[in-house]
Amino acid sequence: MSTVLAILAEGFEEIEATTPIDLLRRAGAEVTVAALAESLHVTGRCGLTLRADTTLAAVLADPARTFDCLFLPGGPGVARLRADARVAQLVRRQHADGRWLAAICAAPTVLHDAGLLAGRRYTAHFSVAGELPHILADQRVVTDGRILTSRGAGTAVDFGLLLVERLFSPGKSAEIARSICA
Repeated sequence: MSTVLAILAEGFEEIEATTPIDLLRRAGAEVTVAALAESLHVTGRCGLTLRADTTLAAVLADPARTFDCLFLPGGPGVARLRADARVAQLVRRQHADGRWLAAICAAPTVLHDAGLLAGRRYTAHFSVAGELPHILADQRVVTDGRILTSRGAGTAVDFGLLLVERLFSPGKSAEIARSICA
């Protein structure tokens, strides 16, 4: 079974978080939703409050625990992800271990801050184009090695299905796409 860690910060973009998490769980992934802060209740940019499974602090308390994929949703909450040294450290460790990194909307800036986007193909939301001048703005989702990026809320289904394809198989992704009429 594939394992995924999704980190939610206050102000996360709801569609970008819930859509990939839902599609991954439909495929059979074990998705752990971790709150960046100490409260399990995390409120998104549009006021939807989700209850995380755990906190990032609790996940990091077990250094032997690993995930096949680290998923970072976008939205205004990305500023909190960028400001938290634990997230940068986790991103670098995930990359060094050869595991998947997935970021949507403004979240590729977290990967940039960690030094992982230089010389790579990626996309992101147009609002961060000033920081990420090499965005492939015409691409909905981009894979480069074990880094998956996507533009924003409107590409969340494509992004989620790509995650299913990479973590499971193209057949599983097609099956999930059919089941949701994508």
